[in-house]
Amino acid sequence: MENIGQFIIKFSNIAWGTPLLILLLGGGSWFLIYSRFIPFRYLRHAVNILTGRYDNPDEPGQLNHYQALSTALASTIGMGNISGVAVAIVTGGPGAIFWMWVSALIGVATKFFTNTLAIMYRGRDDRGQIQGGPMYFITEGLGKNWKPLAVFYSVVCLIGVSPLFQTNQLTQVIRDVILIPNGVKTGFLTNLGTGLVIAGIVALVVIGGVKRIGRAAGRLVPLMVVVYLVAVFYILFSHPGNILSGFQLIISDAFSGKAVAGGAMGAVLITGVRRAAFSNEAGLGTAPLAHGAAKTSEPVREGLVAMLGPIIDTIVVCSLTALTIIVTGMWQHPDVNGITLTAEAFEKGIPVYGPYILIVSILIFAITSLFAFPYYGGKCVTYLFGTRWVKVYHVIYTASILVGATSTLTVIISLIDGAFALMAIPTMVSALLLSPKVMKEAKRYFARLKEETA
Repeated sequence: MENIGQFIIKFSNIAWGTPLLILLLGGGSWFLIYSRFIPFRYLRHAVNILTGRYDNPDEPGQLNHYQALSTALASTIGMGNISGVAVAIVTGGPGAIFWMWVSALIGVATKFFTNTLAIMYRGRDDRGQIQGGPMYFITEGLGKNWKPLAVFYSVVCLIGVSPLFQTNQLTQVIRDVILIPNGVKTGFLTNLGTGLVIAGIVALVVIGGVKRIGRAAGRLVPLMVVVYLVAVFYILFSHPGNILSGFQLIISDAFSGKAVAGGAMGAVLITGVRRAAFSNEAGLGTAPLAHGAAKTSEPVREGLVAMLGPIIDTIVVCSLTALTIIVTGMWQHPDVNGITLTAEAFEKGIPVYGPYILIVSILIFAITSLFAFPYYGGKCVTYLFGTRWVKVYHVIYTASILVGATSTLTVIISLIDGAFALMAIPTMVSALLLSPKVMKEAKRYFARLKEETA
């Protein structure tokens, strides 16, 4: 098992090499320039769409715009924003956060293109129901000869959207913040018990299908963001003198890497991009799986809604997590990693109560992610094997929660990172090839919008 773990870690490091960085950052930059910065020019319009102004229940799809974005955010605003940020700071230094920002801003354009494609080229499953996602815009947009690429995406996506990381970190924080301080002897059995409880909660929602997932996400996502942000702002404004210096540290370390990475700027950049991908999933193709189910016949409209994701989860939530760790000085404690580091920052910022507030936030963050992931995986299973196998997949998904609860962080995060790297290849390649189609659709949509508002 140790050899397998080392292989996974090495594979992940190789996968996140220069070629993938060029594909994600270069491809996203191309989308931004090619679109003439459409995503940023129409931010206000995107918010108007999200508020329901353009919702039409008679249009094809399963979720309204808000539910589609909530389902996507339920997977992206999760442990990647709390634990993933801590991992980024420990492995790449505070400067990694700067490259997360850069990657997220570029990711706004990537999400606009990929999620517009999710509506433009929807397919149908074996029951005739409309489906969307990279596998469908690959085959419907590029042609049936590209099906092997769609199959490849579906297979690696099943690994990428597994519950391993979320469950592992949720189990870790319950163990370190609740069980151990209260004198409970922890080990394999307590981790397994935590996993069983999580699996039971997830099963109740997942069995209900996409509509129940959409409703649950729509209710929980705003709640989890508010609870977390209130606590973070309290900590930050309790250390007002450290906020500006925290930003300065992030920016200076981004170009020197002196804080942790020993002056290796390349290592800082790679860490930032990896953790940004873990956070907002831009270019990985998971968001199109959710937005492809939106009730809309306007592809560009859904692309505009989807592009808000990286702004919310990386620019806002990840930045606040990073500043919390930095202003409390906990980033200088490399002996702890992952969610435990964030918990210690909350303990220092809000003595006694901080870790428990974090646990409440984490429970919602992790559970909502665990609700969204099986929906994504179910779409992949449907594409590969048909809808009749989705229930079997849900059983396997729920059972794998126990694996995440009893495994080590380093191997799990490397496994998910490796899968994400492989998911980016078919998603970005197909989106780049189909980008002229997106721009043609965008010109049509904005011309009509201009006429309607004239």
